[in-house]
Amino acid sequence: MTRIAVVPGSFDPVTLGHLDVIERAAGLFDQLHVLVVHNPGKTALLPIAQRVSLLQESIAAAGVKNVLVTSWSVGLLVDYCTDVGASVLVKGIRSQVDVAYETPMAIVNRDLAGVETIFMLPDPAHAHVSSSLVRQVAALGGDVSPYVPRSVANYLQKDRG
Repeated sequence: MTRIAVVPGSFDPVTLGHLDVIERAAGLFDQLHVLVVHNPGKTALLPIAQRVSLLQESIAAAGVKNVLVTSWSVGLLVDYCTDVGASVLVKGIRSQVDVAYETPMAIVNRDLAGVETIFMLPDPAHAHVSSSLVRQVAALGGDVSPYVPRSVANYLQKDRG
């Protein structure tokens, strides 16, 4: 039986913390779907297609082979999981705030479709970094290269001009 998991997120942009969780999760499952989802509660910096592209470049550069990057914008996250045969969601969490936010969703996803959620902590070196922090630093002209994969830093630098 193939063990399939999904790592969902807005990845706007992908950070080294995201990449750390993706790499480690890929080692636990036969197939890992990294799913770029639209978060209506956030104003996006990058279009979804660009986020998918940057994730694909970053994962390839890390040498991870069993990962499929795609996007999802209609229906429930568990609908995607059911469609691809995934029984597990992997969520990176940085703090108790993330746990409090993610726990009710994990319970509902299990109730709706029997999809379990695994919380993974990022490497402590990246635990303080969020996509919103990276967006803010980039918007103010700061160097984001310590926080994001090289392809993302290059893209954001090029975008500034």
